Amino acid sequence: MDKVAVVILNWNGSGMLRRFLPGVLRCTEADGGVVWLADNGSTDDSVSVVSREFPSVRLIRLEKNYGFAEGYNRALAQVAAEYVVLLNSDVEVTEHWLRPLLAYMEAHPEVAACQPKILSYHSHGQFEYAGASGGFIDRYGYPFCRGRVMSEVEEDRGQYDTVSPVFWASGAALFIRRKDYLEAGGLDGRFFAHMEEIDLCWRLRARGRGLVCIPRSVVYHVGAATLKREDSRKTFLNFRNNLLMLYKNLPEAELVPVMRMRTLLDYVAALNFLLHFQWANARAVLRARRAYHALKASYAAVRAENRRCAVTDDIPERMSFSLLWAFYGRGRRRFAELVQGVIY
Repeated sequence: MDKVAVVILNWNGSGMLRRFLPGVLRCTEADGGVVWLADNGSTDDSVSVVSREFPSVRLIRLEKNYGFAEGYNRALAQVAAEYVVLLNSDVEVTEHWLRPLLAYMEAHPEVAACQPKILSYHSHGQFEYAGASGGFIDRYGYPFCRGRVMSEVEEDRGQYDTVSPVFWASGAALFIRRKDYLEAGGLDGRFFAHMEEIDLCWRLRARGRGLVCIPRSVVYHVGAATLKREDSRKTFLNFRNNLLMLYKNLPEAELVPVMRMRTLLDYVAALNFLLHFQWANARAVLRARRAYHALKASYAAVRAENRRCAVTDDIPERMSFSLLWAFYGRGRRRFAELVQGVIY
């Protein structure tokens, strides 16, 4: 069994593979790791490029595009390693990026997963939107990061360079014990993409397992390589999956009040899209709510199992405040302003 396996899930990404895979191979193999490519039914030349130009990469060929979540589930079922790293194909790694992650995990068996500091590939001095220096959520399920609050992305000045517990670690570069991944049920394949790593991390935290960000390890992420940030399909998946995640994981006492408030907030979001002439995004929010209600009954057993396996609902990194009120009502645009008096 390998110690660390870096697994890249690819779909029609031969250009990204040519650009970033050489560095991933060099830096990973230098630290004793192995690299796998799980191809999600690509129709471009991704597989032939990897077979021809990167023969040391181990290939998994999936017969169709299963999406991010189910694609990784199927891939990791075939990867025998103590630790696996879910790494996006549009990530540039740095020298010895694996060492701090592995060292911390080896010294802290209570921790299930961690992430590096994720900076923008296009602006190296700025955090990257999707993961920054570790993720949190508010009372109503809205995610934010050390280094990114709503649309506000901070410059990296070393302000979040401490090792910190987090609520979720980014799926762009998720270092996780394979045992924990499998025991928690992996990513939710029905999500397809978006929110799936937050959902998994919530299950892990509720089961008493730790998650941290290790900023000594640094990677650079292009971001929005598969679905553009303004894409209505992405809006649909984010809203639908966020609602499903809440239903699956909320404590019983919070379920009704939180979901009632989310109904109001989602209609406000749809109205905001309309006022900005983003018709497709407004429709996507409404479709997401309909899809959530259509799927809700099929998740009842999943929710019951999650509640049965939970050993705690006291997760400090799930904040008790409303992110929307803090951001729009109180003008708190930076992570440090949100958590005043608390060190992360």
